[in-house]
Amino acid sequence: MSTTTVQLTIDGIAITVPAGTSVMHAARSAGVAIAKLCATDSLQAFGSCRLCVVDIAGRKGLPASCTTPVEEGMVVRTQTEKVARVRRNVMELYISDHPLDCLTCAANGDCELQDMAGAVGLREVRYGMAGANHLQAKKDESNPYFTFDPAKCIVCSRCVRACDEIQGTFALSITDRGFGSKVSAGMNESFLASECVSCGACVQACPTATLTEKSVIAAGQPDRTVKTTCAYCGVGCSFNAEMKGNDVVRMVPDMSGGANEGHSCVKGRFAWGYASHRDRVLAPMVREQITDAWREVSWDEAIAYAAGRFRAIQAQHGRGAIGGISSSRCTNEEVYLVQKMVRAAFGNNNIDTCARVCHSPTGYGLKQTFGTSAGTQDFKSVAHADVIVVIGANPTDAHPVFASRMKRRLRQGAKLIVIDPRRIDLVRSPHIQAAYHLPLRPGTNVAVINAMAHVIVTEGLVHDAFVAERCDAKSFAQWCDFIALPENSPEATEAFSGVPADDVRRAARLYATGGNSAIYYGLGVTEHSQGSTMVMGIANLAMAVGQLGREGTGVNPLRGQNNVQGACDMGSFPHELPGYRHISDDTIRAQFEQSWHVALDAEPGLRIPNMLASATAGHFHGIFIHGEDIAQSDPDTKHVTDALRAMELVVVQDLFLNETAKYAHVFFPGTAFLEKDGTFTNAERRINRVRPVMPPRTGLSEWEIVCRLSTAMGYPMDYRNAAEIMDEIASLTPTFAGVSFAHLDRVGSVQWPCNDRTPLGTRIMHEDAFVRGKGRFLITQYVPTDEKSTRRFPLLLTTGRVLSQYNVGTATRRTANTVWHDEDVLEIHPHDAEVRGIGNGDHVHVASRKGAITLHAKVTDRVAPGIVYTTFHHPDSSANVITTEYSDWATNCPEYKVTAVEVRPGD
Repeated sequence: MSTTTVQLTIDGIAITVPAGTSVMHAARSAGVAIAKLCATDSLQAFGSCRLCVVDIAGRKGLPASCTTPVEEGMVVRTQTEKVARVRRNVMELYISDHPLDCLTCAANGDCELQDMAGAVGLREVRYGMAGANHLQAKKDESNPYFTFDPAKCIVCSRCVRACDEIQGTFALSITDRGFGSKVSAGMNESFLASECVSCGACVQACPTATLTEKSVIAAGQPDRTVKTTCAYCGVGCSFNAEMKGNDVVRMVPDMSGGANEGHSCVKGRFAWGYASHRDRVLAPMVREQITDAWREVSWDEAIAYAAGRFRAIQAQHGRGAIGGISSSRCTNEEVYLVQKMVRAAFGNNNIDTCARVCHSPTGYGLKQTFGTSAGTQDFKSVAHADVIVVIGANPTDAHPVFASRMKRRLRQGAKLIVIDPRRIDLVRSPHIQAAYHLPLRPGTNVAVINAMAHVIVTEGLVHDAFVAERCDAKSFAQWCDFIALPENSPEATEAFSGVPADDVRRAARLYATGGNSAIYYGLGVTEHSQGSTMVMGIANLAMAVGQLGREGTGVNPLRGQNNVQGACDMGSFPHELPGYRHISDDTIRAQFEQSWHVALDAEPGLRIPNMLASATAGHFHGIFIHGEDIAQSDPDTKHVTDALRAMELVVVQDLFLNETAKYAHVFFPGTAFLEKDGTFTNAERRINRVRPVMPPRTGLSEWEIVCRLSTAMGYPMDYRNAAEIMDEIASLTPTFAGVSFAHLDRVGSVQWPCNDRTPLGTRIMHEDAFVRGKGRFLITQYVPTDEKSTRRFPLLLTTGRVLSQYNVGTATRRTANTVWHDEDVLEIHPHDAEVRGIGNGDHVHVASRKGAITLHAKVTDRVAPGIVYTTFHHPDSSANVITTEYSDWATNCPEYKVTAVEVRPGD
């Protein structure tokens, strides 16, 4: 926004606005509304509809107000007889080629064309309906979520511009010219067959019923709205749930959402129907043995049964014989209560979370180097980046709304470096070309990041002033001596990483000298035996060149699930209380003991792998699994299921009878995000309100279920509502000190730390100093993984996600998203396929030393020779049957990304 101002007069009103403001926006600031169809706040001015024309003194003709910038002394009239006549005539032309079925149209009451016809005073259409028109154009019903009716299209280009400017897919275009102009998907394909990713931006932009949600066509216009937060990925998009009674009609991305600012993806926008799927379990169930049939019971009976058996196990085997797993899908309040129940009611610290199996190395690595266990920036910061480094992440599939932000910046000229074994879409897509793609061999992350650091140190690219002022001098000197060793050079590492030394050198120079440089990374960094080492290596690199503490820079983990950050914040690890404070710290532990009125165990408890190993050894006998499907999502499936089978009591709380529930004795039905009251914390530390749009279909909120179980175990928990739980969290967690439901309702959302000093939260961390004081450099010695390719298992398998499905697919598989991805497939390079006699679409047998699975092959050069790739969204595929027990040295985060396999034709 310009700091220079311009004075002008609009309809006799004197106003002052920043230079560069359009006449339309200037008029709005004066309270003057100008009729429009092609203009929206979220798109660049286009000037095609000619409805927003105005009369400007001294100007010939009637210019479009949306594309005309203000000038000093300008006199504008928005309502003259000539302006009114032109607007009515323009509207007549639109209506003459538009169905007049307003009373039966799905957009009746929510149609801008209808509104503008009234605004311009249209009372007759002189042109009639005779002659050539588009009224019989055929509908495209191919997309499962919305209809495209070209008969109602006014060719305003808003859908095309939304696809280009907001989403960045460029799937739509205006084909032909003049009267023959029309919106086309792809190369005149159906929406389903085209490159359209069903983000909904076109539907939201459409001013008529041309693009309409099928849910609106079926149910009619909604009558109330509730603002809430998406429960899919770590972006944490804000949505307005538009309701009719207790039924969702549509989910509309909220323009004021801090994370998404009015954008969405196919999952958040459309894939919410799982909440009412017929498979959903709504009543508690119990059974004595896992071979017995389930028996529906009341909540009182189910809770009493679970508590009684847990107590009996502890009486026989000791206090540490049971534990719990919290969920990264649930609210902060629910997660907080689960870990509190384990510590206070179970009397031990055997609490872990799925966040450990994805991003625990982030928490460990960033805490060791920066002093805090979270990313440094907000998502908006990417708009100021000149160089963007994406490591082990696939944002267009896993974090699509953030990817759209990133792509906008790349189209504006920012440079991109992709470090990934696979050629993800960002490497080359419409109007985007990575400056460098470093296709490293799986397991060699640390070697490549060390090689980049070697270039920076040995070529004199270190930001000496930043390091001197902000970092620990002793650790930096030790790190420099280590990183400068010849063994860390790009030439030395090329032999085993597979990345050409020249590319590493050029990428390192670009990162160090290209302006503001930001690193974004994902599970391809953390899910390795050296995950924590790699996170520390990334932090070392950023500190060395001073790329921290300001817009457009930083170290930014792209969290996988909606509340991975919150699950970690809430103390879901066996060694840490909420706020990442160690359980062995007497002072910290005393604060919780005083608040909770119970003595806490000072010894860290068991992680999930330890619980499972202890169960198979006969020492661990009972577990409460809250919203997780470890039998599908955790590595080495046989080991997981053997452990579950060995336990005396497995209690599962979830929406559906998942793979883990096959081994459960008690099933507590959970609540969908549409029924939850609480908060999620996204990947940028943003705490968002989750508001219930309908009552819990199970009769109880999940936090109430945890409270009842804890009380039945002998430790009473009593809260009147979820807001009281957040108040307790804020009283015990310094980074949440200023957070409350009332505060979030006032300001929308905040990023922690939020306290008296920063009541509106903290967008950018470490601006003046690191949380730990001086940034600490750590030695990151590359240690090859024990999981290596061999003659028997010559290929390396790595895993990832696709856009339309989510994690283990529990939710998305129960929506129409299966039309895009109904099975997991194995990507294999043409050379590897040819030597094995494998063709595209063939069944293949994939075996590791842990097990074997069967998939269909997809022959593609997205993966390099020697590497294969699959997703893990479908239980029939059972990808984790073949993953190994290897894990990160510091956190036990599983090494999902490196599994030696053999692939051969299947039957």
